[in-house]
Amino acid sequence: MIEVTDAIDRQVRLERTPMRVVSLVPSETLSVAELVGVERLVGRTDYCIEPVGTVEGIPSVGGTKGFDVEAVKALRPDLVLANKEENSRPLVQTLISAELPVHVSFPCTVDASLVYLETLCILLGIDAAMAAPVERCRAAVERAARREHSEALPVFVPIWKEPWMTFDEGAYASDLLRVCGARNVFAGRPRQYPLAADLGKTPASNTLRAADRDTRYPRIRLEEVVERGARAVFLPDEPYAFGEADAAEVAAIPSPEPIVAELVDGKDLFWYGTHVARAVERLSEDVARARARCFGLAPHK
Repeated sequence: MIEVTDAIDRQVRLERTPMRVVSLVPSETLSVAELVGVERLVGRTDYCIEPVGTVEGIPSVGGTKGFDVEAVKALRPDLVLANKEENSRPLVQTLISAELPVHVSFPCTVDASLVYLETLCILLGIDAAMAAPVERCRAAVERAARREHSEALPVFVPIWKEPWMTFDEGAYASDLLRVCGARNVFAGRPRQYPLAADLGKTPASNTLRAADRDTRYPRIRLEEVVERGARAVFLPDEPYAFGEADAAEVAAIPSPEPIVAELVDGKDLFWYGTHVARAVERLSEDVARARARCFGLAPHK
């Protein structure tokens, strides 16, 4: 018997080691593949694109938000991997109500991602202490912690445009920035309600989390990027595909100090699980390069 508690406080019980896994989360699809191989994956979403070259042969059940419940059932999974934020709550609940073995994750920090990996290893019936991908993640985080920085680089990371959107300190990417030597300048800026208050068009009536409201993703004015002292902007290619034109736009924001714009891999910012090993190394390099451009320093090795 395998038993763990998931992110919505459910006891997930498996009678035996799962050999038919459906993953509804791109980073978890990659994690399963790197921990036990793609052979155990019998279903994925359209956005589960890693590992390239092997995942394409796995049947898709649709998008992360709008996956086909009947298609998932038809695959006869003995484990379904879902995420509290990434997947549609009603659809996940439908799978649970159908008595499918569903595990719901929700890591919001790098440490929580490491704990998630340990839980995934338990679910998959392997020893986390002997799993090389888990060790690589731990080692990458430890190396990042040993790097010396005079101070964290103030960074703005948009996730959408028209209107511009970002994330506060409650999001996984914000903690990842911290680990990699940067500081999210919007860490203390929750989403305000009514929504027009985010854009400064009306006073905020309630800045506290309310029922079914997630305040972690504020809409912002570009002027706030300067007001909050950002020296660098990291532009990811997901969930919005920012490009060179966007980099030029944010670099041209009137500011007392020049703002450096860098295009970065969105997976590095938002994919938890085994991808953390690569993400921490590459994002630390992104931070070092942006710091060098801001202050005329040699990148820190």
